[in-house]
Amino acid sequence: MNHKILCSDLDGTLLSTKSDVSPFTISEINRIRPTTKIILVSARMPKSMRYIQKDLGIAHEPIICYNGALVIDGEEEIHSAIIEAETLESLYELTKEHSIKLGLYYKDEWFVEENSERVNKEINNTKTDPVYQKNSETIKDWKNRKVGAHKIMLMGTFETIERIQPKLLSLYSNKLNIYRSNDTLIEVSPKSVSKLSAIELLIKDMHSLNDIIAFGDNYNDAEMLQQVNCGVAMGNARDEVKNIADHTTLCNTQDGVASFLNQHFKI
Repeated sequence: MNHKILCSDLDGTLLSTKSDVSPFTISEINRIRPTTKIILVSARMPKSMRYIQKDLGIAHEPIICYNGALVIDGEEEIHSAIIEAETLESLYELTKEHSIKLGLYYKDEWFVEENSERVNKEINNTKTDPVYQKNSETIKDWKNRKVGAHKIMLMGTFETIERIQPKLLSLYSNKLNIYRSNDTLIEVSPKSVSKLSAIELLIKDMHSLNDIIAFGDNYNDAEMLQQVNCGVAMGNARDEVKNIADHTTLCNTQDGVASFLNQHFKI
């Protein structure tokens, strides 16, 4: 097994803790780095991915952020797709009715209305701090600047997320990707993008999906794992993801990516 490109999700996949890669993972990435391009593919914002790139010694490689809504190569923005302010306003009004809080993301900007246990987890996990500001003010500012959201995070309880999810799908599924990342969180991104579409954009004219091995654990990784030459699900992956993957490795907390590379990836 020897692929020219390795694409990996971060949370629940490459990261052995909530925020960092292990020495074993760093060692294995360094081993294959001379012959393999390493591309990080995440729902995270750019600055919460760059420190991981630095730890892995791949700071020169491109990154795919916000599930494909923002693709960056060095200082160059390769692709950007946003949720327009009008849709944001409509979504904001709906979430207010259900007592759901929003996290709003654009490039390296992250806005929340108030601190919470969920926000603190995000700060600790991503080593990034938000700006505390009313959503209405953020949306107004973005309208004036003619920008929008690369990602929206809906933060609620199990009950409120259960109630709003069918409404979101009914109202917005034609223009938004709506992905439930756990019992109390829904991530929303532009309909036109995915992790796979961003990978295809980066490799066009140089490589094909047959050159790629990819690792992931969640629903937003499934298409990527299914379409590349070798898709590897983590031991902690959802069953639906394991079912479409070519292989399953150990859990992320057991260095599943590094273990798979060590056993199967020879240079």
